[in-house]
Amino acid sequence: MLNGYWFTTTEAQEIPFTLEESVTYALENNADARNARLEIEAARGLVGERRAEGLPQINTSVSATKNLIVPISPFPAMFFDPDAPEGEFIGVQFSPEYSAGLTATVSQMIFNGSYFIGLQAAKTYKQLAEVDREFTELEVIENVKKAYYSVLVSEERETLVRANLGRIDTLLRETQILFDEGFVEKIDVTRIRVQRNNIQTELDKASTAKTVSLRLLKLQMGMPEDQDIQLVDEITALESLLDADRLLMEEGQPRVEVEQINTNYELATLDLKNNQIQYMPRLDANYTFQRNAFGGSFSNLWSGDWFTGSILGVTLQIPIFDGLTKKYKIQQNRVQLRQLEVQKEFTLQNIALEKFQARQNLTNSLKALDVQRENRDMAMEVFDMAKIKYQEGVGSNLEVVEADTALKEAETNYFSALYDAFIAKVDLEKALGILK
Repeated sequence: MLNGYWFTTTEAQEIPFTLEESVTYALENNADARNARLEIEAARGLVGERRAEGLPQINTSVSATKNLIVPISPFPAMFFDPDAPEGEFIGVQFSPEYSAGLTATVSQMIFNGSYFIGLQAAKTYKQLAEVDREFTELEVIENVKKAYYSVLVSEERETLVRANLGRIDTLLRETQILFDEGFVEKIDVTRIRVQRNNIQTELDKASTAKTVSLRLLKLQMGMPEDQDIQLVDEITALESLLDADRLLMEEGQPRVEVEQINTNYELATLDLKNNQIQYMPRLDANYTFQRNAFGGSFSNLWSGDWFTGSILGVTLQIPIFDGLTKKYKIQQNRVQLRQLEVQKEFTLQNIALEKFQARQNLTNSLKALDVQRENRDMAMEVFDMAKIKYQEGVGSNLEVVEADTALKEAETNYFSALYDAFIAKVDLEKALGILK
């Protein structure tokens, strides 16, 4: 397991993660993914429980009692005294002071239609748990990928702002020297200082955004908050993996949401059959074995004679009238089936819309990415020319400051467009049912 290896060999160290490794780790450690696997284990237990209901049920019990006050029963006196008048009764104690008993019972279901349907329903419920796990894992993959891209973009933005701050610091030093030598005015230095202060504020914001996005990624991965990680992939290197042309032509695979509805429909059908079969009789066989002992004292109870008895029988339960309860349950089942049919129809329509929207979003994102890439390159050329002109004395520092601001904005827009393209790619893969 990934987490076992990493935390035993690199504990308290920074752990490197590629995008693929982050997804793999999350599928193992994310809380929702773990609960989905546990739900499958619970479903397996439910199948076993339903199967056990069809096996013999064996129970035994041991009892010992003492009659603190032995009950007195009336008995005709003439049985003991022929001269006794008719209608006279005397009290007789029939129950012993002490008694003990050993009882064993065995029952076996012979026919119960609900049993077989319940067993099939339990197996279908297990299938639903497996489908739900697949759905949960797809959500985990989606969230981890988006969070990973967010961290990469946040890191690039912080790097860009630091580079921008470095350029402004260089320009500030050069302008300060020119001011000291009397070649520029005080306002030129002040203008650059204001620009530097603004960039420093942006750097603080970028650093905070990176920290927040990294913590979100660790949360989605199921990674301990105090564990440091390092993202190995770079956002620019991943740009080549967009593979948009192939993806835009992809037809896709059946969505797990449809499989969830189909499985729920199967469960609802089994529930309907179960209520219908309640009109059938139920037949059970049972056997009881008993041994009883009686005595006047507790010690004599166990050393005396034990009397044996056994009973073998069958029980047939035939439903006659339940106040139309089953009828209304069946009516509800049929309504539920129709609701699931409507839900499936809507889901298929919604999936078609999601595919269309996701394709359009990816297409537009790629167009915007091309534009922002070109704007970034042109902004870099403008900044280089403005700086050269300023150094040669044919341009103003205002041009340099404005060019630097434009370059920073162009670079930020480029990485934002790249992030949007990756998010659109993930959304399209999800809509097509091929996210992995």
